[in-house]
Amino acid sequence: MKHSTSVSGRAEVDLTNQYRWYFDNANVEVAERFLAAFDATIDRLARMPEIGRLRRFRSPELQGTRSLQIGGSFNSHLVFYRVAGTAVSVERVMHGARDLERRLVEAPEGFVEE
Repeated sequence: MKHSTSVSGRAEVDLTNQYRWYFDNANVEVAERFLAAFDATIDRLARMPEIGRLRRFRSPELQGTRSLQIGGSFNSHLVFYRVAGTAVSVERVMHGARDLERRLVEAPEGFVEE
């Protein structure tokens, strides 16, 4: 059974920022491959949402968060998501070498709360 997926506003900003970084520091082909790898990862999550690692954070707002590496040459980037019933909600997308707990609770650069 394929789960429905959604991408939060924060994750959208994360993706945009990372795309721009690859576009500016590599080239458009690399930036496009990053988005394609993200899309393939989301497709995998829709089919097998439990595949990602359940994370253990102290912050109560991060309880139930899972992560999965983006595939291919972008495996240093992680998709952080939650599963509720038949829905997968992508919360953030970031490099795994970050101070994850701190970065996950703060808004990404350029994010405007609605």
